[in-house]
Amino acid sequence: MNAAPPIIGWRRWWIYQRERFPLAAHAPLILVFSASAVCFSVLLRTPPDATPSWPGAASLAVAFGVCLLMFLQLRIADEFKDFEEDSRLRPYRAVPRGLVRLRELGWLFALCAVLQLLMAWSLSGRLVLLLLIAWAYLALMSKEFFIGERLRGRPVLYMASHMLIMPLVDAFATGCDWADTASGRPGSALGLMIFLSASYFNGVVIELGRKVRAAPDEEPGVQTYSALWGPRRAVGVWLGAMGLTGALASVAAWWVGFHAAVLPTVVILWLLAFATARHYLLRRDVAGAGRAVERASGIWTIGLYFCLGIAPMIYRHVAN
Repeated sequence: MNAAPPIIGWRRWWIYQRERFPLAAHAPLILVFSASAVCFSVLLRTPPDATPSWPGAASLAVAFGVCLLMFLQLRIADEFKDFEEDSRLRPYRAVPRGLVRLRELGWLFALCAVLQLLMAWSLSGRLVLLLLIAWAYLALMSKEFFIGERLRGRPVLYMASHMLIMPLVDAFATGCDWADTASGRPGSALGLMIFLSASYFNGVVIELGRKVRAAPDEEPGVQTYSALWGPRRAVGVWLGAMGLTGALASVAAWWVGFHAAVLPTVVILWLLAFATARHYLLRRDVAGAGRAVERASGIWTIGLYFCLGIAPMIYRHVAN
């Protein structure tokens, strides 16, 4: 039998993004994530009785562009880190099967870095420092902090250490507002820290949600939380992380005068997630049942960030 002809040209990159970094799924989430951060920073700098100014188009564009490319860089770093294991256990993935090569991904990573640097510098030189901090942490993550064997044996510590990239990326996005002000500081350091803490635990929600699978979907060598802890405990921790994230988000919303709306929204979203978890547990032996948990994580994330930055910005303009 003749081998299938290799996929050439731009089509293979389209296939790569569809398999490993689907823009249709990631771009809307990152857009809300980045816009919320910029809006939240504007609200922190605005007195409660005043009408906040709308974020500039440049601030929103740079926040979105840099964040999108940062998450793409995270995916590329994982391709390098997991190449040997993927070649042995998951040869169907894009890099092991030869769809794209690691060298090409390395050049793509470098191109992303150049574009990020240009975007950050075009808005404010102060943003370059925030970008460098995020890059430095990404570099440590790609080397698994030089203690890879210890981390892999401690999945909770592994997740906790890797999720610190989330508030660093979010800090850059907020900086697209405050870094260009006269003071060069956020409106409230404490309010910003609470917002970034909510971002950290929301990263935990996403990480847990994407690694909860139905029994037929578990793969040898893939460390999922449903396999490590069992389905019931995995979704229990997932719901607990949501509860903690929601509590922090409600406190953050208090700083911008929108907690009365965020708290009931958080409760509704959590109840929807609870129903999803229950449905998953009833169907955990059916292939694909875990995808509902991952989708629920995405809905939770979009709803949470929308309520933290974008919705209060709209409300303050309408109310005032």
